[in-house]
Amino acid sequence: MDIFYPLEWLANRLTFDLIGLAPESHLGEAVAFFLYDVPKILLMLAVIVYAVAIIRSFFPPEKTKGYLSHSRLYMGNVLAASLGIVTPFCSCSAVPLFIGFVEAGVPLGVTFSFLIASPMVNEVALILLWGLFGWKIAMIYLVAGLSVAIVGGIIIGKLGLEHLVEEYVYEMKVGNKPIEELTWSDRFTYARGYVGEIVGKVWPYVVGGIAIGGFMHGYLPEDFLLRWAGEGNPFAVPVAVLLGVPLYSNAAGVIPIVSVLMEKGMAMGTVLAFMMAVVALSVPELIILRKVIKPKLIAIFVGINTVTIIAVGYLFNAIL
Repeated sequence: MDIFYPLEWLANRLTFDLIGLAPESHLGEAVAFFLYDVPKILLMLAVIVYAVAIIRSFFPPEKTKGYLSHSRLYMGNVLAASLGIVTPFCSCSAVPLFIGFVEAGVPLGVTFSFLIASPMVNEVALILLWGLFGWKIAMIYLVAGLSVAIVGGIIIGKLGLEHLVEEYVYEMKVGNKPIEELTWSDRFTYARGYVGEIVGKVWPYVVGGIAIGGFMHGYLPEDFLLRWAGEGNPFAVPVAVLLGVPLYSNAAGVIPIVSVLMEKGMAMGTVLAFMMAVVALSVPELIILRKVIKPKLIAIFVGINTVTIIAVGYLFNAIL
């Protein structure tokens, strides 16, 4: 039995019995989708974030920085991208983390592998994908996101772009806070607070994403996306990436839209490219990063991310 069946039943009763919309109508389908997905995804999000917070309590920024400061060459990029999965720092953390990594001697390319992976391939997104679409799609997204983060960081490291970091960053000494050992009681308290903080920040994006998804579910013709993003369109992947860049959201907020895109027939690689563009090429994060890196490096960062995301989209369209 579907554990979310009671929510689906309630959403249908509210939509078709209480509100009185026709089940076969576009508006009825859109409203039922919205009323079902909002509590479903917010409930999943709260449970997942609580579990994530327990994991995250073992990886404070100081410990993460310590691991990366001893990493070099390609293994450093792999480690940085992997740590980005279990340390889902938000864009507001980008500047202090960047300064801390540079001050600790972490190579620039390794730092960017972390900065790419952290918003794109965090465990909240993976577990939501797993719960909604199955483990295979979650693992495909994990491999794709890690590949983008590792390759992007390696390229930036090879280009020798340290001179494009603002000079004051190298002069700063942010210091190291002592790493406190937390009890399990401390971790549970932290997790409860983290749920309130994260869910409180992301729920508007989730609701907004579901509203867009509900509209698409009810009103978008079945063949619309097949015309623009189907197998017959060789430019489907770059079009999806370009559409995703200005749609700022986090992974939790974009997953409801991804669900509808897949339902409407968009190819898997194109869907992955769209999702990665939305969460990895965040305009607010780029604005914040401008405080520590010069415009040329931002442009290179965006260009490398865009090219690698498009390549991933084409690759998975070819093999799936």
